[in-house]
Amino acid sequence: MIGAQMFVDEAHINVKAGNGGAGCKSFRREAHVPKGGPDGGDGGRGGSVVLEADQAISTLLDYHYKRHFKAERGTHGQGAARSGATGEDLVLHVPVGTVVRDAETGDFISDLSHHGQRVVVARGGRGGRGNRQFVTPTRRAPAFAELGEPAEERWIDMELKLLADAALVGFPSVGKSSLIARMSAARPKVGDYPFTTLVPNLGVVDSGERSFVVADVPGLIEGASEGAGLGHAFLRHIERTALILHVVDLSGSYEGRDPVSDIAIIDAELAAHAVDLADRPQIVVGNKIDVEGASEASERVAAWCEEHERAYFVVSAATGEGIDVMIRAVAEKVHDLRQASAADEPLYEGVFVYEPPTERSITVQRMGGHEYVVQGGAIERMVIMTDMANEEAIAFLQRRLARAGVEAALIEAGAINGDTVTIGPVSFDFETVGRGEPEDE
Repeated sequence: MIGAQMFVDEAHINVKAGNGGAGCKSFRREAHVPKGGPDGGDGGRGGSVVLEADQAISTLLDYHYKRHFKAERGTHGQGAARSGATGEDLVLHVPVGTVVRDAETGDFISDLSHHGQRVVVARGGRGGRGNRQFVTPTRRAPAFAELGEPAEERWIDMELKLLADAALVGFPSVGKSSLIARMSAARPKVGDYPFTTLVPNLGVVDSGERSFVVADVPGLIEGASEGAGLGHAFLRHIERTALILHVVDLSGSYEGRDPVSDIAIIDAELAAHAVDLADRPQIVVGNKIDVEGASEASERVAAWCEEHERAYFVVSAATGEGIDVMIRAVAEKVHDLRQASAADEPLYEGVFVYEPPTERSITVQRMGGHEYVVQGGAIERMVIMTDMANEEAIAFLQRRLARAGVEAALIEAGAINGDTVTIGPVSFDFETVGRGEPEDE
């Protein structure tokens, strides 16, 4: 049974925006006005599905139980030039640090790394135009209107990567949970056995005028970069941290491990997971100095750190020895790293709208014989928004397709009049009509 405090850092959900409302075909009918003109209103735009980063949320748990989310559709237009109502956007709140990808293509959509940052993952459909929108000098009484645009729908994958200034890494049972409890107000589960920590813990550490966020990442083991233990799930939470606090057990109490060897093993796992992790600033923390025999191990670790030019601090999470000195050093290092990266951090403005790379493209595929399939997001929506029971609307669509380059693409692919062309859900006989007049658009 899953508890209410379960930490969930991955989610796979379906998002569907609202369809646009249909435009209205209507003509004025008033007393003493024998020739009332077209007055059909436009349909309302459908609501979009928006993800918003919220610092008050720390898990993707809400998306573990519910997988389908749908925004409100737009309403249809009416006579007397009355437009339909716009559908309300559906805003889904996710933790800061959530990375979003298209589940089908794997395309990167957004990295929601700032509180309040938003991305539209499914756009609401446009409302169809009412017949009054199609009046031209030569078409005074258009007897057709557009249907509403179908909304976008897709499956997306969300992955949470913790945002912390520093991360405590190391083998299981080296005392990371005890350290974060000693350093901050965090109160993780602590025990003298491996994998006590099964989820990352965050704590805020104060050091005079400085403060920083530290993450206690579950213990790594050899082979973590290849998925051993829960390696991949844990290692990704280190990717964003500016500083790595590498904790080693000076007592050798767990399986008689050697702290110097452990440093090399964990370094190799970090580098194997992501190349830049190997170059991330690192401080080595020797824990359990209060245990008998730890001094000799500490001397060897200190010699190794001096040779490899790494800062080294000796502490005891149990007694508090050396903790304050280490905290001050970490706070200053985090401050310096923040200052260095602030100038390079791009500002985000407005709301990013995800648009698939193929949205504006047109592809023509010959299916054999005299059959062709035309694909392209914008082109397919033109067809779907056309009332195929209305000959005037069909003629208008043909001219729009010609102006959009579909006719030329079909001719280049070898299509001739009479061939079967399929666009979206509609098949029809190909007939060249030319580009049409500008007013047709």
